[in-house]
Amino acid sequence: MKQAKKEAPARRAGSAKAGLNFPVNRIHCYLKRSHGSKEVCRVSAVFVAATLEYLVTGIVELAGNAAHGNEEHQILPHHLKIAIRNNEELNKLLGHTTVLQSDVLPNIHSELLLKKTNKKSGEVSREF
Repeated sequence: MKQAKKEAPARRAGSAKAGLNFPVNRIHCYLKRSHGSKEVCRVSAVFVAATLEYLVTGIVELAGNAAHGNEEHQILPHHLKIAIRNNEELNKLLGHTTVLQSDVLPNIHSELLLKKTNKKSGEVSREF
């Protein structure tokens, strides 16, 4: 009699096991490459993937609200910048980052403004 072959259990990706959308296996490879070690725990990759997914979800939700407020149908880099600047916690975390292709917030330093020295003649001089 021939024995019936046992079916192997279906393989699932690390992201599916953890219930995440971000790629756990790819992040695990990045962690191994960045530390120069082959020994990196899978749990750390799941933690980093979950943290990144949580941050990106929050930023995209706030940027979507900003786009909806401007009556636009797509999220632009400007909306990402508005979302980061208007949220206190995200501003602490990402306040010093540069969002490419977003417009600059209007701010002129007082040192760059011209100072008038003679009010009658209207002469303007730069004092540095």
